[in-house]
Amino acid sequence: MAQERAFWLAWSQIPGIGAILIRRLHQHFGTLEAAWDAGLTELATVDGVGRQIAETIVAERRNLDPVELLEQHQTTNPNFWTLSDPDYPRLLREIPDPPPVLYFRGRVSPPENQGLLPAIAIVGTRKPSDYGRRWTRKLSATLTKAGFTVVSGLAAGVDTEAHHTCLATAGRTIAVLGTGVDVIYPWFNHKLAEQIVSQGLLLSEHPAGTQPDRSHFPRRNRIIAGLCRATLIVEAPERSGALITARFANDYGREVYVLPGSLDNSRSKGCLELLNQGAQVILGEQELLNGLGLLPNLPPLASSVSLAPSSSTQLTMFAEESLVGLELAPELRQVLQSMPLEPVTVDWLVEQTGLDAGTVLSVLSQLELMDLASMLPGMQYQRRLRSNVQDDF
Repeated sequence: MAQERAFWLAWSQIPGIGAILIRRLHQHFGTLEAAWDAGLTELATVDGVGRQIAETIVAERRNLDPVELLEQHQTTNPNFWTLSDPDYPRLLREIPDPPPVLYFRGRVSPPENQGLLPAIAIVGTRKPSDYGRRWTRKLSATLTKAGFTVVSGLAAGVDTEAHHTCLATAGRTIAVLGTGVDVIYPWFNHKLAEQIVSQGLLLSEHPAGTQPDRSHFPRRNRIIAGLCRATLIVEAPERSGALITARFANDYGREVYVLPGSLDNSRSKGCLELLNQGAQVILGEQELLNGLGLLPNLPPLASSVSLAPSSSTQLTMFAEESLVGLELAPELRQVLQSMPLEPVTVDWLVEQTGLDAGTVLSVLSQLELMDLASMLPGMQYQRRLRSNVQDDF
């Protein structure tokens, strides 16, 4: 485990190699240690790598010893998870582009990491109205008292109100940063960050010492969405980072709730557009809790790692018979034929089909609409057996 952990860290240091490419390398070679030893030609055959990136990999890894890097890194970054670690947050692991390395500071909750204690994101504009601030406090307090962990981004405005309210209500909150966990931005939230450390958790995909950078914050939003069963948008103008978080949540198959606002309020324009696109509307505190109460429980963790297809010949034959006479596009048929009868993750389907994660997610959405597949809690998918499948798709 420690050896593979070193290679997750080493690959994250290679310029131009992001979360998606690292996962593709892992899927292609089986382990990142094997990928590290691969030659130029073999690296270039990995989807999304190509000759130029492969040459960069070969040049950069000459200067890196993964085991030594891990030892050195732990002196300045003692607390972090890689995707090879069992404590890595379960829901975040299941998005298409999870951080290969996730740094933390504060109090870790194993049940929370396992998805047994649900987390809800609250995000919105940095300049909320009095209405937005009031409802941020109401919703944060309501969720905290109901036992939810509240996740936000430590930004000014809605994020700050959400974190403060959770702490004041003796609840648990997580702040996802676009800096290192030792660099607090904005600076005036230093005291708030220290309070969160004592009662919750600071998370970041960036190592200690990383300063604020404009490019970090949109990517940070995918982590907020990925950690949570649902995302609440309080107030968001038409150009808002909160809308990026909402789009990520939607892409990941998570619920999006929106606080309705006035047409006369520019801070509500983005929220109204989300409602127009089908987001859930927040009609009150109890109504929100009722809606969240309908979220299905995650299956036991042991079942989520059982990814092998069913070995039952009878079930497999029945599944194949259900495709007879069904006209499907090649990619839809490829994904459906690869999907077993028990739940599997998107990553498993990517590995089995050889398609990229975006294509697989698009295909799965179509198969759901066609009633040929079902999405289960934790971004797992299961093939549906139907004796009455129609062939008019």
